Amino acid sequence: MAQPSNHYSSGSPMSNYTPPVVSLSGTHYEIGVQHGRLLHTQIRKQLSTYRRMFMDLSGMDWPEVREVAKQYHNTIHRKANYLLDEMRGIADGMGDETTVMDIVALNARSEIALGMWHDGCTSIGWHLTGTTKYEKKHGKQILAQNWDWRTEVGQNLALITIKQFNKPQIWMVTEPGLVGKIGLNSSSVGITLNAIRARKTSGELLPIHCLCRIALEATSVENAISRLHELGGSASCQAMLIADPTMCRGLELTPGHIFYLAENPQGLLAHTNHLLVAKDVDERPWMDGSQARYKRIHEICGEIAHTFDYDTLAKEVTPQLLRHNVFADRENAPQAISMSPSDSKEVETLFNIVMVFQRHEEPYAELIFGRPDQANGRVYSLPW
Repeated sequence: MAQPSNHYSSGSPMSNYTPPVVSLSGTHYEIGVQHGRLLHTQIRKQLSTYRRMFMDLSGMDWPEVREVAKQYHNTIHRKANYLLDEMRGIADGMGDETTVMDIVALNARSEIALGMWHDGCTSIGWHLTGTTKYEKKHGKQILAQNWDWRTEVGQNLALITIKQFNKPQIWMVTEPGLVGKIGLNSSSVGITLNAIRARKTSGELLPIHCLCRIALEATSVENAISRLHELGGSASCQAMLIADPTMCRGLELTPGHIFYLAENPQGLLAHTNHLLVAKDVDERPWMDGSQARYKRIHEICGEIAHTFDYDTLAKEVTPQLLRHNVFADRENAPQAISMSPSDSKEVETLFNIVMVFQRHEEPYAELIFGRPDQANGRVYSLPW
């Protein structure tokens, strides 16, 4: 079986990170107020961080950012007004000078500074079903990701659960101030997200973090995809994996189009930070290791698939095995699956999440903060 490229150590400060864990419920405005009040400190830090990033990476000061955010404010009002109510609640819950436009800017950060971000991620969806009657009944769908982003953002991450009327309950790991990110829901639907550096954007479409939330409110993969089509796709170019107990679908979202990825013969879908099928945008090379990570993750998962008998694979492929043998891999470091900062990019793996969906069973996930090859802290369980 594949082995990590180096030993575990205690070198990552994120490994011992203890996130705030908050539960939000009520009307959408009430959910936002609770969000802003309970995560006030983290949201303030996020706003300060992104002020610097927007200036450093795109030369935009915050008044300019707010102006750009207005078009997304109008689009969210038109297409998903309840999320704008929630953003308004977040701003009000802060109890300071924060405005709804500040919160809109956070939620549209991927779109406002298009092509300038340097975040990378490695995601997989793996449908594990054997040939025997037992394995077909008890097979499972894996959805997993290393999320790589600026080191300073890591100390602000939070675990949030959201209870809404007549919708599935959501559990996600997120940047405070965002209404949607990476996670799963009580209907056994989960999502991961990978950034793509490509032009174009459309202010007439929803920011990707709003679409993440909408996908996390779905009752199935098909339901989620139907909603994304109804809403016209993403305002920017992104890659998303959506899974439930029956399938995983890989999507490349561009303004106005949704492209689909196919599983390989082993039931595996993978994505890093370059487009695989979408050709209708101007993609700019940016993450030096994206191609290498994409190739490497197929190599490791292929080795795992050949290590076990096909009919025992679903039992053997656990979150712990994937953390140790896939997501801890350091080949091509620092631009490895488990990413560390380099001289030119202050980016590293900030968390790893592995979600598991099975028919007739409750969904669950395991989450660690920090690089998986240096993990020595707590393993968080979702739901909690």
